[in-house]
Amino acid sequence: MSPLNLAAINFVWLPILPMVIVAVAAIVVLLAGVRIDDGESEGLGLVTLASIGVAFVFTLGIVGQSGVAFAGAISIDSFAAFFELLILIAAMFTVMMSLDYAAENSIPGAEYYSLLLFSALGMMLMATAGDLIVIFLGLETMSIPVYVLAGIMRRNAKSNEAAIKYFLLGAFSTGFLLYGIALVYAATGSIKLGPIHEAIASGALGSNPLLLLGIGLLVIGFGFKVAAVPFHMWTPDVYEGAPTPVTAFMAVGVKLAAFAAFVRVFLVDFPAVGAHWQIVLWIVAALTMTAGNLIAVVQTNIKRMLAYSAIAHAGYLLLGLAAGVRSGPAILYYLLGYAFTNLGAFAVVIALERRGETGNQISDFRGLAMRQPLLAGAMAIFLLSLAGVPPMAGFVGKFFIFSEALRQGYVGLVIIAVLNSVVSAYYYFYVLVAMYMQEGGIEVERLSSRPALVAAIGLAALATILIGVYPEPYMASAANAFHSAGGAEGIHTTTAFDP
Repeated sequence: MSPLNLAAINFVWLPILPMVIVAVAAIVVLLAGVRIDDGESEGLGLVTLASIGVAFVFTLGIVGQSGVAFAGAISIDSFAAFFELLILIAAMFTVMMSLDYAAENSIPGAEYYSLLLFSALGMMLMATAGDLIVIFLGLETMSIPVYVLAGIMRRNAKSNEAAIKYFLLGAFSTGFLLYGIALVYAATGSIKLGPIHEAIASGALGSNPLLLLGIGLLVIGFGFKVAAVPFHMWTPDVYEGAPTPVTAFMAVGVKLAAFAAFVRVFLVDFPAVGAHWQIVLWIVAALTMTAGNLIAVVQTNIKRMLAYSAIAHAGYLLLGLAAGVRSGPAILYYLLGYAFTNLGAFAVVIALERRGETGNQISDFRGLAMRQPLLAGAMAIFLLSLAGVPPMAGFVGKFFIFSEALRQGYVGLVIIAVLNSVVSAYYYFYVLVAMYMQEGGIEVERLSSRPALVAAIGLAALATILIGVYPEPYMASAANAFHSAGGAEGIHTTTAFDP
């Protein structure tokens, strides 16, 4: 084989090298951990963490690339790299939260860390997908390990219930997605996003009923994964019952992957028929943010409250999708801030847990500022960001999305969103009041014995502040990523990396 051909092959495989690293690491961790006791799984966690770090470094090499690979099945652009990096960060933080948690709760380390890696692989595949079938494969590769992770605490009834509910509803939603893909294929003659975009943009399809029905079914499939109303019913029970690090992974990683596919398909490939699906997303966004915030007000369990909070934030992101192409960069920026904020909030919940039995009630946070002022301060940062209080990342993210929606004439929906933000302040500040103005609560185990968890909380708090205080570089990165996918002008890059 000539050096030139060898170089070409290496160049083709470079875009999927991070996914290959994650897949190989998952297999190695599973095989290496067979003879390791459940209570001694920290070493497997460190191997997992190192593997994610290596994949992260190789993913940086994709930034700035433009084109497709494997006959258009994989998109190579900064959009894919942006989401891959965020997904790897979410996986990294989840492992850092899990090092002590898994050992203390006798969670089988080999299966746990391997499933985390396989799920992250599926998320990355969704972010880089260049056709609808690859999106489906990524969705299934992501979802099946998460179903198992939700019920991995086999002796915990709530964990088992969470896994069963998530599996049944997830399988049901997958059917809608597959039927949607089939109908889009029937209307456009292709499953690849580039040709689909060209067929729709040509105007020849017009109001083709097969295409419109297919788009509607895709909305249902993606809506389930982002926990949009009325496809949200699984969220609070699954978030409460799953191990808390897994809940954090679902709240961030699953949502990142789902919105990566949602944004790429709808804002890049379907804008020509936006008049048909934007009104649907308008209604879904309004219902999602309103239901999420109103039900969160009455929650006493912090994980259920954060679950309904996640539903509400999905509504804000759907507002951006409904507003059309020009809100794409704002959506990516919002997801960046959302990722660090939620990872940090769930890390604080883990800090209060003791073998999964306590720390999940809002009442457990009473007096935390007096016992653990730094921990309470970090939680305050995350809650203020979720509430949209300046100068946190959450405020700037909402500002960008709401501003762009106003420019596109979505005044009514923005008013609904602003009113919902006011409602959300109540339940976020309720936790702040419990931490700083009430007495009681539970004693927190020594954090000095859990350095990885402390590092996760500290890094998440720092990122939440920096992304909000200095938004320009992050917004510029989000804009470059979105435009690289063809989102600025609705144009697909077609440079092929195949030899």
